[in-house]
Amino acid sequence: MRLLTVTNLSKSFGTNELFSDVSFQADKGDRIGLVGTNGAGKTTLFKCLTKELAPDDGTVTFANAVSVGYVKQQTAASANTNDTLREEFLTAFADIIDLAAQKKALEKVLATNTSTAATADTLARYEQITARFENSGGYDYESRMRRISFGLGFNDADLNKNAAHFSGGQRTRILLAKALMREPDILLLDEPTNHLDIKMIEWLENFLMNYRGGVIVISHDRRFLDKVTNKTLELSGGKIIAYAGNYSRFVELRAELQLSLAKAYEKQQEYIRRTEEYIARYKAGIKAKQARGRESKLNRMERIILPPPDDVFDCFLLNRPTECAERVLETEHLSMILPNGHKLFDDVNLLIKKGDGVALIGANGTGKTTLLRIIVGELAATKGRIKIGNRVKIGYFSQQHEGLNKSNTVLKEIVYGYGLNEETARKLLGAFLFKGDDVYRVVGELSGGEQSRLAFLKLMLTGANFLVLDEPTNHLDIPAKEAVENALRSFDGTFLIVSHDRYFLERTTNITWELADEQITSYLGNYEYYRQKKADEESVQLSQTTAKQKSAAQPRKKSPRSADKTVTSAAAESIVPTASSGIDRQKHEEAVSRAEAKIAMAEAELKGLSFIINQKETQEDPAKSKEYAELYAAKEREIEKLYAEWITT
Repeated sequence: MRLLTVTNLSKSFGTNELFSDVSFQADKGDRIGLVGTNGAGKTTLFKCLTKELAPDDGTVTFANAVSVGYVKQQTAASANTNDTLREEFLTAFADIIDLAAQKKALEKVLATNTSTAATADTLARYEQITARFENSGGYDYESRMRRISFGLGFNDADLNKNAAHFSGGQRTRILLAKALMREPDILLLDEPTNHLDIKMIEWLENFLMNYRGGVIVISHDRRFLDKVTNKTLELSGGKIIAYAGNYSRFVELRAELQLSLAKAYEKQQEYIRRTEEYIARYKAGIKAKQARGRESKLNRMERIILPPPDDVFDCFLLNRPTECAERVLETEHLSMILPNGHKLFDDVNLLIKKGDGVALIGANGTGKTTLLRIIVGELAATKGRIKIGNRVKIGYFSQQHEGLNKSNTVLKEIVYGYGLNEETARKLLGAFLFKGDDVYRVVGELSGGEQSRLAFLKLMLTGANFLVLDEPTNHLDIPAKEAVENALRSFDGTFLIVSHDRYFLERTTNITWELADEQITSYLGNYEYYRQKKADEESVQLSQTTAKQKSAAQPRKKSPRSADKTVTSAAAESIVPTASSGIDRQKHEEAVSRAEAKIAMAEAELKGLSFIINQKETQEDPAKSKEYAELYAAKEREIEKLYAEWITT
């Protein structure tokens, strides 16, 4: 089913043309990634689709009765309301709640009305309202609200808090949750993974992989795009090019296209050279007419223009990191308790050796940034100590970029800070995507992503041999992330990174630390290795739980996502992966993810049914109590079946 048709869309701001003659379609089941550099016009294109902005030319056509959900990148201000978060979430179901009220009122009329004619009219109205209520998901909207809000990191306690008191990042998650709760025919998501930790991102991936409608998503999270999308639109140079497949497939196809373009360019250049030689040789001779004809044809020819090559420059060439002790960092019995009594971590003993690239991951609020600040000396730990090795020079990248002089130009920030000549500084800046007149822009007027790029480049030039990096890829588009990745991959020193960008971590790190439940567990591999080990741990624990349940004759099982995670790092290292070598790894992982997503959603729905069953209104209504008890039993049977399918996946 065709949901959206975009035809010859164009938009300019003054003399700045963002895009022109943009055309594409979105069908039911399409999960489209819209990619392009910052400033290419992706968000503006979304605003044209939702009629927030009027295009200069072209048309946007949604199919009849198609519902649209749009989640913006920028957060709306917190609501000035006394409503709880639960009440705000329920505003997403205002029409369903209104239908429920109408249905209940009609039930009372039917119970008291004795007129046959009036009863027939009321019954017809009641059947109409009930059908609309059921088709809108009226019987499960409460469980849907809880499943989605819990998946995006909220809990029972949060649902009872004042909605106006949540932070900007939390507010973004609230708006995302409300859009997902309604399950519109087509979702437009602008950077939906902003403000989400890894666990929330993976929940969102599973939700969207099983979404029945259409999805168009703007994202710079390459792993997220790989997991979610099945089509890719690239907005570049004001034009849209469509590719079949996810982000990785798009990269392959684009490389093939660029290779074909390069071959066509070489062929055209050879034709131009030969034609110009012919014109020069015969322009004044007997073949002058033919020469003029070829010259006219050559002048009309549309020339192929190749994109400029990417700047590549070794950022450490001028200031190589110095040698240092083998043991770069050690923590001994490190603990941190906040002034309010909340414990972040306790009795943590860690070691980083020279040359290690360590990823520190964990849910938002677990204390990752606090640990970094303790390491660099900005905070004192409650207990324990930090030992820094001999000749270790720390370079710290914070999310606030305090080291930038906001009144300097970009060029001055590099030239004067490190005594470089302008040519060298321009090469360095070009490698971090500051090209042409960009180098004359004032630092304070740069975007957050541009400031991040500049701050990271400065850090590269300090000569530090131990880099401590707090979210270095925040606000960066994909080319900028690749520039940071390339710099780190050529770095001879040691680094510790906090990041939610799994693709970035996979390409740069060789050790993963997980901060959870006040402890840090070390995994001797990158994020993909860590993820596989966690899956293995959960598989073993699930098998143990299943065996115990069978022996106790209890049918219910724990979700593989919520299984008790108490396996030590040593035990994790000893577990052998269960996926057979004969199964294609990517297809197997996708099948497992889909199965686990179905289980997680079904268990959330079961929890929602339990919530409804325990409501006073349900318990006082025997018919309703029986109905929900039957739904609960059916959901339990469904979960049993899903587990059986999951075990054989």
